[in-house]
Amino acid sequence: MSATTIQHSKKHPPGLYLLFFTEMWERFSYYGMRGILVLYLTSELFAGGLGMSATTAMSIYGFYTGAVYITPLIGGWLSDMYLGKRLAITIGGISMALGNFFIFLQQEKWALFVGMALLIIGNGFFKPNISSLVGDLYDITDPKRDAAFTIFYMGINIGAFLAPLIIALITDKIMGGMTPEGMVYGYKWGFLASSIGMVIGQVLFNLLGNKYLGDLGKKPTGRTVTDKGEADKRPLTKKEKERTAVILILACFVVFFWAGFEQAGSSLTLYTRDFVDRTIFGFEIPTAWFQSVNPLFIVLLAPVVSALWVKLGRSKRGDFSSPTKMAFGMILLGSGFLILLFAILRTGNDANAVVNKAHIIFIVLTYLFHTLGELFLSPVGLSTVTRLAPLKLASLLMGVWLASSGVANILAGQLASVTQSLGYFEVFAVIGGLAIALGLILLAFSKKLTQMMHLED
Repeated sequence: MSATTIQHSKKHPPGLYLLFFTEMWERFSYYGMRGILVLYLTSELFAGGLGMSATTAMSIYGFYTGAVYITPLIGGWLSDMYLGKRLAITIGGISMALGNFFIFLQQEKWALFVGMALLIIGNGFFKPNISSLVGDLYDITDPKRDAAFTIFYMGINIGAFLAPLIIALITDKIMGGMTPEGMVYGYKWGFLASSIGMVIGQVLFNLLGNKYLGDLGKKPTGRTVTDKGEADKRPLTKKEKERTAVILILACFVVFFWAGFEQAGSSLTLYTRDFVDRTIFGFEIPTAWFQSVNPLFIVLLAPVVSALWVKLGRSKRGDFSSPTKMAFGMILLGSGFLILLFAILRTGNDANAVVNKAHIIFIVLTYLFHTLGELFLSPVGLSTVTRLAPLKLASLLMGVWLASSGVANILAGQLASVTQSLGYFEVFAVIGGLAIALGLILLAFSKKLTQMMHLED
C-alpha cells in the first residue's frame, strides 16, 4: 500500500480502525494527564499537589496545552523530510510515555517540567502524523473522508471519555482519601496510569501496523514524491497555493475556537469545582469527571453527525462546504458560553462568598453546545487539511494546523487566568460573543473559500 492508495469501496479500510485505537490510547494518556493537571498544581503539598496559585497554574496549563500543538510544526517537517510518519509516531509515543512516568516519579517541580518537556516533544512527532495517515487512506475525492475523520474522532473521544473517569477514580478514591490532616489525592498514580495507556497504544500500533497499513507512512513523502526527487524542487502551482491559503485562513479562525473551547481544562474546571452543585443523590461527583462530559457527547453524537454528512453528500443539494460547517461550529461554541452566563448571574464570581450554587444542568448544556461545535469544526478541519495540502507538505501543513491550536491554548491559559481578576461573567461573555461574530464572518466568506479549494479538479 502506498500513500496514494485510493479506497472507493463502501466500507472503510481496516487501517482506519488501527489508527482509531492507537489515537484512542494516546488521547487516554493526554486527557488523563490534562484532567488532573490544574488540580495537581493547585492542591497543597500535603494533599499530593504542588501548592501553586490558581493564576500560576492556569498559565502553566495554557503554556503546556499550547506547546503540545506547536511542536507538530517541527515534527511534521522532520517526518516529511527524514523520518516517515510511522517512525515519527513511534518516537512520539515513547517520549510521551516517559514524560508521564517522570511526573509520577517525583512530586517536585523539576520532575513536572522535565515530564512536560518530554510530553511536548513527543506530541510534536505523534499528532500531525497520525492524522495525516488517516487522510492517506482515502482519495481526495472520496466522499467518505469527512465521515472517516468523524469515526477517527470517536477514537479520540472514547479515550478522552474514559481517561478522567479512570484517572479521577484512582486519584480520589483508590489512591486518595480523607486523613486527619484533610483530603489527600493520589495524583502521581494518575500520571502513571496515563503513561501505561500510551504504552498500550504503541504496542498495538507497532504489532499490527504492517498487517493493516502495509507500507503506508514508512517513507518520508517530502523526498519520495518522484523516483528522482523532482517534487522536492518543483514550486507549488497556483491551485496548490490557493489551497494552502485556505488552510492558513481557516487556521486563523480555529485559533479563536480553541481559545474558547480549551477553557474546559482550566477556568471551567475551577468554576465547576467552586460554583456548581455536584451532588447527586448524596454522591459528590469528582470535578475531574466533568472532563468526560464532552467526550461522552462526542461518542454519542459523532455517528449522528457522520451520518448527516454522508446523507447530505448523497442528496441533490449536496453537503455543506467545509468552511460553512466550521462557521456553524464557532456559533455553537459561542452559544454554549452564553448559556453559562445565566448560571454566573446566580452564583457570582467570588468563590469565597457563594450563596447559591449553579445547577449541574448549566455546565452540562455548555459542554453539549461546545461538543456540537467541535464536531462541526474539528474533524472537518482535519479532513480539509489532508484533502488540500500538497503531498510533499502534508505533515508540515498538518503541523501548522495543529500549531493554530497551540496558539489558541496559550491564549486560553491567559484568558483563564484573567477570570481570577475580571470575573467569569465578563470573560465568558467576551469569548462567547467573539466566537459567534467570527462564525458569522466565516459564513459570509465560505463561498469564496470553497472556490479557492478547487474540489472539482
